[in-house]
Amino acid sequence: MTKFFILASFVLPLAASAVEVDGIVATVGSKSILRSEVLSAAGGARDKARFEAARDALIERELILKAAEAAKVTMQDWVVDDRIRTIVEEKFGGDRNRLIEALAQEKLTFADWRQSKKEEMIVSAMCWNTVTKNVTASPSEMSSEYAAHPERYQAGSLVSVSVILLKPEDAGKRAEVEGLVKSDSFAAAARKYSADTHAKDGGAWKDVDPVAVFKPEICTEIAKLKIGETSPWVDLAGWSFLLRKDKETVARVKSFAEAYDDVKANVIAENSRRLHAAWIDRLKADTFIRIY
Repeated sequence: MTKFFILASFVLPLAASAVEVDGIVATVGSKSILRSEVLSAAGGARDKARFEAARDALIERELILKAAEAAKVTMQDWVVDDRIRTIVEEKFGGDRNRLIEALAQEKLTFADWRQSKKEEMIVSAMCWNTVTKNVTASPSEMSSEYAAHPERYQAGSLVSVSVILLKPEDAGKRAEVEGLVKSDSFAAAARKYSADTHAKDGGAWKDVDPVAVFKPEICTEIAKLKIGETSPWVDLAGWSFLLRKDKETVARVKSFAEAYDDVKANVIAENSRRLHAAWIDRLKADTFIRIY
């Protein structure tokens, strides 16, 4: 059975100003996890939820490392060194001294940092060997996922809209723009007058999600328009917008074929989560864990 204890934390009274003292927050077998390690893993966050999540992640990491040790799984030095060379190249421009300086600021020795990278690689290898390579998405699981969660596989509403945008100093040209729109075309007026980024394309924004590309006020005006209808001028902080809705595709649920890759990814993610959780539970059952 899992041996898992929760002990009450305590605070030592200090005569003068409060001084934060490092301490043990958990033990996994004979390995102690320090408060400073948890804070570092949490990015310095001290709120309860993030602190506990970081602590639990470190406990899980230690369980996996213990399992690797028991299975005599390790990482050859040349593999670790190759990974470190890649990190130095990608993050420090190939300058090892910059890495050493960065570690010094974190009060870490190179040896300790290298060991942590080696342990990360061992944990990744264990996770791949125990979980990742064994996860599949069967046709029946995918069918069940698609049927149970149609909201995950929505093809959003898209519109094609043409835009003419006048700078504040060009607001007096509205009548000229309207005249060219009537005598020639919206596209011709956009190419001649518009300051919009799509002016060279005749102001055409094709198959876009309005919320993703336009301000709320413009989205509201677009929603009012029927297909082929042109808006009145919209004044926004001195800028003048003329809008025409050209096409609209109503939101719908994707077909199974369209959603296939997303369905498969979601099934694999869920199966991975379950398999990983079951594995960690087995490791906990064989380890004495204490949380302070």
